Amino acid sequence: MKAKAGDWLVEPTGRRGLIAEIRHEDGGPPYVVRWLDTEHEALVFPGPDAHVVTAEDEAARLHAS
Repeated sequence: MKAKAGDWLVEPTGRRGLIAEIRHEDGGPPYVVRWLDTEHEALVFPGPDAHVVTAEDEAARLHAS
């Protein structure tokens, strides 16, 4: 799993969080994530069922709605 700040982490439950910070140059976890449902920021090691949505893909999804 690779990400950059501004991408979105999506859990299998549908919970979404903005990736505010990455800790490794290669974009691998852990990530500092600001969860949409609580606005809480946490250091997250995503599980195997989580996935990253790029900032560009998220913008396109919102624009299409």
